[in-house]
Amino acid sequence: MNTTQKHLLRLVLSCRKITAQVTNPSTDSIVAMASSSELEFMQQYRSKLNRYPRSHHYWDSHVASRIGDKLGLRLKQIGISFVFIRVEEEVSRPVYYRKMVSPFFQSVQRAGIDVEGVGEIGF
Repeated sequence: MNTTQKHLLRLVLSCRKITAQVTNPSTDSIVAMASSSELEFMQQYRSKLNRYPRSHHYWDSHVASRIGDKLGLRLKQIGISFVFIRVEEEVSRPVYYRKMVSPFFQSVQRAGIDVEGVGEIGF
């Protein structure tokens, strides 16, 4: 795979899950992804689902960080070391979500993936 080509990292957030997708911008095909709906996160999800009083958020910054680790590892395995984000998309998120995904971006960077645009978000 061409490591100099820019790949787009997008986050899909809801109160129930977080999904990170890396796409090839020329073909819009997903080359790597990680999500809180994966098997290793299901036990934690079920425990929050059955808790009383019910929570409205089923993932937190710790889960986001673990998803960043998984995505970083998957990107390394396929030879991608550089991705970019759409800064305006990330800045338009509510502050609450921006704080929650900050550990995600830090984990991806710790895995050795250069993420262009993270410095402009202003956590």
